[in-house]
Amino acid sequence: MSAGVSSVADNFQKKTRTESVTSVGSHSSIPLSYRSLSPLPIPATHRNDCMTAAAKRYRYLRRLFKFRQMDFEFAAWQMVYLFIAPQKVFRNSLYRKQTKAQFARDDPAFVVLLCLWLCVTTLGFGVVLALGFFDLIVFLLYTVFIDTLLTGCVVASVLWFLVNHYLVKPTCFDQDVEWGYAFDVHLNAYFPSLIILHFFQLFFYHILLQHDWFVSVLFGNTLWLLSVGYYIYITFLGYSALSILHKSRTFLYALPVVASIYLLSLVCQWNLCRALVRFYHYRVL
Repeated sequence: MSAGVSSVADNFQKKTRTESVTSVGSHSSIPLSYRSLSPLPIPATHRNDCMTAAAKRYRYLRRLFKFRQMDFEFAAWQMVYLFIAPQKVFRNSLYRKQTKAQFARDDPAFVVLLCLWLCVTTLGFGVVLALGFFDLIVFLLYTVFIDTLLTGCVVASVLWFLVNHYLVKPTCFDQDVEWGYAFDVHLNAYFPSLIILHFFQLFFYHILLQHDWFVSVLFGNTLWLLSVGYYIYITFLGYSALSILHKSRTFLYALPVVASIYLLSLVCQWNLCRALVRFYHYRVL
């Protein structure tokens, strides 16, 4: 009887020893510091199953129409903090890199809310321009797909190329900036500009901005200065948050150029807000 119990115990110990060796072998590429008895999952940056860029893009697009899986509350929080503390928005990207092995958003809720804001501002421009229903739909399609998404992809691609070729530290040559993160930085910088030029200015267009007065030019062009300056500053924050980059202050060199154009527009009394409205008017009509 005791011999039978002993043989069962020996078999159990051999099986346990075999399973432990197999388990260690399956995680041989994981640093020793993570091969512990902790029930917590392995950090994303050390997983062997991290998704490729194509897989991340497929998952992102697949979630684009699954509204129940989107965190709209967090996306709205980001939009608010882009005005009051944009550094916190990019700090969250660092947390995402530690937990999900990517800087870019994996939740399209921000894009969906941005499109909703575009619908609201389009209705406002429809009132200002006295557009009919069909013209309003055409203007909305232009604004969402051409001015926002297509232009955003072009700007993000250009910055992505330049940043990876000229701003990556020599010691980090084997790393690069994700295209999705470059697109996120553009959208983050674009949103405050959208609210200033596509929403806030509408309340002053008929009573002030459409006139030839100097105060109209001063107020309207100052709105442009704020929106473009905000875009440049948030873009700078987005890329300076990445430790693999250096010389991120290069983005701030555009501010003196923008200020010079602003002063020149005041001297020439070029009303930028009225020019924008006229551009939209001739585009649709």
